[in-house]
Amino acid sequence: MEVYTNNLAKPIHSYRPYWAKRFGTAKMLPMTRAEMDELGWDSCDIILVTGDCYIDHPSFGMALVGRLLEAQGFRVGIIAQPDWQNASAFKALGKPNLYFGITAGNMDSMVNRYTADRKIRSDDAYTPDAAPNKRPDRAVLVYSQRCREAYSQVPLVIGSIEASLRRIAHYDYWSDKVRRSVLVDSKADILIYGNAERALVELSHRIAKGEKVSDIQDVRGTAFLRKNIPEGWSEVESTKLDRPGTIDKAIDPYEMKMGKVDASCATDDAKPKLPEGTKVIEIVHKPKADRAKQVVRLPAYEEVSQDPVLYAHASRVLHLEANPGNARALVQKHGDREVWLNPPPIPLTTKEMDYVYDMPYARKPHPIYKNAKIPAWEMIRFSVNIMRGCFGGCTFCSITEHEGRIIQSRSEESILKEVEEIRDKVEGFTGVISDLGGPTANMYRIACKSEKIEQACRRLSCVYPGICENLNTDHSALIQLYRKARAIKGVKKVLIGSGLRYDLAVKSPEYVKELVQHHVGGYLKIAPEHSEENVLSKMMKPGMGAYDEFKAMFERFSAEVGKKQYLIPYFIAAHPGTTDEDMLNLALWLKKYDFRLDQVQNFTPTPMAMATAMYHSGKNPLRKVTADSEDVPIPKAGNVRKLHKAFIRYHDPANWPMLREALKKMGRADLIGNSKKHLVPAFQPAVIGAVRQSDGSVFKPKVLPKAFNNFKNAARPAFSKPAFSKSKKVH
Repeated sequence: MEVYTNNLAKPIHSYRPYWAKRFGTAKMLPMTRAEMDELGWDSCDIILVTGDCYIDHPSFGMALVGRLLEAQGFRVGIIAQPDWQNASAFKALGKPNLYFGITAGNMDSMVNRYTADRKIRSDDAYTPDAAPNKRPDRAVLVYSQRCREAYSQVPLVIGSIEASLRRIAHYDYWSDKVRRSVLVDSKADILIYGNAERALVELSHRIAKGEKVSDIQDVRGTAFLRKNIPEGWSEVESTKLDRPGTIDKAIDPYEMKMGKVDASCATDDAKPKLPEGTKVIEIVHKPKADRAKQVVRLPAYEEVSQDPVLYAHASRVLHLEANPGNARALVQKHGDREVWLNPPPIPLTTKEMDYVYDMPYARKPHPIYKNAKIPAWEMIRFSVNIMRGCFGGCTFCSITEHEGRIIQSRSEESILKEVEEIRDKVEGFTGVISDLGGPTANMYRIACKSEKIEQACRRLSCVYPGICENLNTDHSALIQLYRKARAIKGVKKVLIGSGLRYDLAVKSPEYVKELVQHHVGGYLKIAPEHSEENVLSKMMKPGMGAYDEFKAMFERFSAEVGKKQYLIPYFIAAHPGTTDEDMLNLALWLKKYDFRLDQVQNFTPTPMAMATAMYHSGKNPLRKVTADSEDVPIPKAGNVRKLHKAFIRYHDPANWPMLREALKKMGRADLIGNSKKHLVPAFQPAVIGAVRQSDGSVFKPKVLPKAFNNFKNAARPAFSKPAFSKSKKVH
């Protein structure tokens, strides 16, 4: 989107490097004073604190940001997964000259540490040997406090998805309450939300030149605290933009005043021939407001924390003010302070994306971890990120809120160069690229047909309720990229591991053919999420018609090359808007197509997601939110969430007692029996081997009755697809 950069943003590769660039490039960013000494450093300019272990690869935020700042000339140190019990670990690299950059890591620390049922996880994919408990709850808050204790005068800059999604008052699922902005609780100086490169580069250079961080208040993509609205700004109440109450008739864009005709104001020839006392309309044209100096006031923290309807309203307004082409600043009062959000960052151009990803990454974990297995690294070590952003707008996913709706794509040359680097540099490469993707598999170089329309658009999604007529759905650039990547010498296969937007894919049968015949390793994961239209409408996901169309293409193109390949569908249980009947219908759909899912995703209300606003308020923020607007059924109770999950895993004997009881209450006892037409059998067998129950516990029964085999075989076709194991899912 060159238009944004040319008009509003300085290219991130055009800054004059900081003086410390003379020290050169580090093989790995230092984690110890000994490493600093080897580099000839007496101090760090910037120290990044992260909840992940340090892997020097662009898929890990601290490495990407660290290498970017290094390219700007700054000396950058890494404090990874520090012991947060006291401040000593935060002094390991000494006092930074400019600031601490604090991040929870690639994942929100609460999502990382807890399951959807609020149970603590037994492992952490971003830790050596998947060891648990290497990061605290709400890591940004804890790390900020310890950095303040270590060096009280050093500025704190917070970022990452955890801080980004908590930039205003937000519902916290784990404490079941609305919490204040993370800015207030962390006492940080400034927050960078979304993709941080543009804001971080500008901020770093300005601090390096001597500006106080408290005076830097004009950088897009940042949030900070202030006491008052600055002079020259006009304030707009969000409740006037999107009134959360009785919906009034739309106001005319011209202010109309009624008054009697003043005869003295007209000449004799021009005097109106109207009866005395007649009222006329005087049209007064108001001057057009300067949106660049307009701030939208959201309801205060004290209001949204007490009124779920106002909370849903605030969530809706924030999402409507998310397009960098037309978004205004937002402000929300917290006590006697104002949390001020500047408009979203200008998207990176292709040249800037290449600049970020072409840094001299070591593409491996720091040597301090020796031979430890790091699951997140194992997953992405042979993959390439080709783009950012997502215009899908799925309500349960926060990628759009974090990365934005405008797709930022790398050049073909940069991507192919990285494939060659993996081939030549990454230990253990066998010729298979595990993924060319990003937040989605197939939005590379897809954008609005008109930059002018794009900058004015306020839609929440480009593909819901249908694909926008202004969206260019051409997949030719992606097809060409796939073909060139698989033609690289030494590359045996290029797989696609990112989640596929299949309603978009069917617009390009040639893309589906290329994908299915050359880039699927037997299984392809897609995410219908549900089968029922009323639930899908709360998710902003397409109906099953698009799934059926894609499935037909998938099977036809697989058959053409003589391959037996299968789709792996993902579904969400207990999503807002879901009833027991909806889950039963989904279970029947799964049984009809013989899907026996091993892993099931229970809805987790993450901060700032639209579905989270539904979960908390019981209202639908996809439409104007009012006290008497549509009520959304919310499966909150633990037993209801377990039941909804059990319906998706209808084939698990551990779930049968719960399902039989539920079916009887629902008046569907006809689905209990021992034939193919029944959902669950009338008997409860003991099954050989360990069986995971719906509550997560495991039991080991002893015998397998003949009746169970009869029921199982009657309910399955001739071939058997394996249970689908847990794998990376990106929406």
